[in-house]
Amino acid sequence: MTDVLDLLPPGDLLARSDLAEQALEGLVRADRYRKTDAMHCRAPVADLFSSSDERIDQLLFGEIFDVLETVGGRAFGRARRDGVVGWVVLDSLKEGAPLATRRVAAVDAALPLNSLVIEAEGLAEADLAPVGDFERDPVAVAERLLGRPHALGARSSIETDCSGLVQQALLACGLAGPRRSHAQAELGRAVAPDDLQRGDIVVWMAPQGDHDWTGHSALMIDGERLIHSTGSRGGVVIETLAEVEARFVADGFAPAVFRRL
Repeated sequence: MTDVLDLLPPGDLLARSDLAEQALEGLVRADRYRKTDAMHCRAPVADLFSSSDERIDQLLFGEIFDVLETVGGRAFGRARRDGVVGWVVLDSLKEGAPLATRRVAAVDAALPLNSLVIEAEGLAEADLAPVGDFERDPVAVAERLLGRPHALGARSSIETDCSGLVQQALLACGLAGPRRSHAQAELGRAVAPDDLQRGDIVVWMAPQGDHDWTGHSALMIDGERLIHSTGSRGGVVIETLAEVEARFVADGFAPAVFRRL
């Protein structure tokens, strides 16, 4: 039998035991229910924190954040673009959900890659592309970020973690970009290790532990090499699949799974 929660949109539920969004009334138990208010990010990048103040995601300029409540200068809600629930500094948000007409297509512009804008916002026209005009090669996007620093919870062209790099490359190509590695491991279809090609997604699922991240993600450059953001190498680098596989399996991760979009 299908659970009613299986019918809800993907992403984290905007719900706590004391408060949940109005759309979940009758689906999840909470003391109170409240409608959300749409706001959007007015900072180049704004960190999204868990209830324990750990950075778990980021908002990019122009992205929508559905606010459930505000407390002590922070807003609790859900990032509409990737579904992550958490807390954002209220001053980094502005009321409303304007419809963007352009996206930032450059990795060295004044605003991060994949930011959403209505007007030029002081950016060079060469840094922008119309919404709906996407790139075709996620690996080429990721390669433009070689050398960018690794940072847990980050997902921008300034700094990024592993799944953030894969997500941003996919979004730049108009493809679904889940935030977590376990969700990226369910994209597309399975591929055999001896049939890998450019653009395939690689995921090592993490061992159970006291952490919010669920695994490690990368993109295949060809049948033998991959590009990823890794703390062990300090940022976005190219390595062979064999050496990364050996390192993660030795650290207790599950063997890699491969997906093709």
